[in-house]
Amino acid sequence: MHIIELHHVSANYNAREVFKDITYALGDRDRTGLVGPNGVGKSTLLKLILGIVPLESGQIVKHKRTQVGYLPQDIELPVGQTLLEVAMTLPPQLVAVEAELAAVEAKMATPEVYNDSDRLQATLAEQEKILARYDRLNGPRHASEVKKLLAMLGFTAEDYDLPAESLSGGQKKLVKIVQLAVAAPDVLLLDEPDNHLDVDGKQHLERFINQYPGCVLIVSHDRYLLDEVATKIVEMENGKLTEYIGNYTAYTTERELARLRQQQMYVAQQKEIARIEAAIARFELWASMVIDERHIRQARSRRKMLDRMEANGEIIEKVYEQRTMNLSLQGSRGSKEAVVLKDLAMAFDEDLLFTDVNFLLRHGERVGLVGPNGVGKSVLFKLILGQLQPYDGTVKIGPSCTVGYYSQEHQTLARWWKQTPLDLVLDHKVGNEGQAVSFLTNMRFSYQQVRQPVHTLSGGERSRLQLALLMLQEPNLLLLDEPTNNLDIKSVEVLEETLDNFQGSILTISHDRYFLDRVVDRIIELRDGTLHHYVGGYTDYASQRPQ
Repeated sequence: MHIIELHHVSANYNAREVFKDITYALGDRDRTGLVGPNGVGKSTLLKLILGIVPLESGQIVKHKRTQVGYLPQDIELPVGQTLLEVAMTLPPQLVAVEAELAAVEAKMATPEVYNDSDRLQATLAEQEKILARYDRLNGPRHASEVKKLLAMLGFTAEDYDLPAESLSGGQKKLVKIVQLAVAAPDVLLLDEPDNHLDVDGKQHLERFINQYPGCVLIVSHDRYLLDEVATKIVEMENGKLTEYIGNYTAYTTERELARLRQQQMYVAQQKEIARIEAAIARFELWASMVIDERHIRQARSRRKMLDRMEANGEIIEKVYEQRTMNLSLQGSRGSKEAVVLKDLAMAFDEDLLFTDVNFLLRHGERVGLVGPNGVGKSVLFKLILGQLQPYDGTVKIGPSCTVGYYSQEHQTLARWWKQTPLDLVLDHKVGNEGQAVSFLTNMRFSYQQVRQPVHTLSGGERSRLQLALLMLQEPNLLLLDEPTNNLDIKSVEVLEETLDNFQGSILTISHDRYFLDRVVDRIIELRDGTLHHYVGGYTDYASQRPQ
């Protein structure tokens, strides 16, 4: 059954047309993944359904009593409350019913009511109705449901007293999901719920989505998550929605087949249109030479045929490839032993983070570094880069290695923070200004973005600028800290292909399981203060690691 329907919907955002004449419907048990390039309008569509963004035209129909819960990309939790206190926040419906109960209880305590049997009976009947609604809204079970959801999403009783403001970005999202889910809305709109989650957090999220009793619409760039939970994929591209049945892998297969079929039909139709156009031109030429009414009618008939095809929407569009960044990382011959860590230990104020870390990265190897948030993966990178000194042990970088570092928080761009991408490229002496602009446009920067300060760029734009910086540095050893964060799926696929062709060594921190399966041939997990080694990509690691 359809519970939300979009009929010929159009929307503008910041004076720009985002999409036009979209028609789509959500079913009551759908698990729909919404995918598409950054900036195409996915978040705007969620806000449109919610009523945050106004309609330019069209209609959104929500079935009677349909409740919608919305998780935005950026979450802020109240300061001064614990994790449990925030999670226990009552849904608006329960707040309203509790206020009604308090009011009716206060009413019963007045002499005018308890001394009047008729009014007392009427007030008791009113209270009974409100209590029935309170029960339907799970009021008596609210606290237990919250704790059940917290456990499902990976929290323990020891986490309850954590200050809400101290939680990681991923943990804040999970707490907000608990707040939404305890009210059991018919539809959950989740805008990148997996951002900043470690692998365990993503697995908890997948289990929650699969068990949720209502409809879930998810915006996500996590292909592994979409494979695990999605029953439909909706692609937003060029202002249109196209639905594919199945998970992400099924979508990619069907999409390529559909695009191949469309291109074949386009070529065949263009040949037919060219044949008709040639016939029209021939008949018009003959008519002009002999003034033959029959030739004029034949030319007119064929022109009407083409006009009807266009009017009826029968003209098949050419398949246009989505514009992607032009990324190239060549690498060069480096030291046989690119990175050597021997008996490495790290502590802060006598708080031991890890110990006895031994690791060798050989030239040409691709290794993924995984582990829960907070175990010290980024610290290990800073030790390799020489930004921190170890508590004990040694770090050695091969003498012929040129290191290229991709920072999760874009710190490598700090030098150009108030300057422009053009300044960054010219600082690396990449030809003249025209050649520098061309280099940046190949990385999907617009003419305006090339000349605006780096600090004004979006997360995705800064990520692409960091990749551009790696190209300019020409490294043969890559240290990549969450390189797929903020990139849309197409850009991630370009990065994966580039790394596949890279001739040097790669050590990457990532929670992107699909990326790890495609890029690395070995996984090292930082757990319980030491390194654990696994051969293969993420899927191999997941099957071998202790549960």
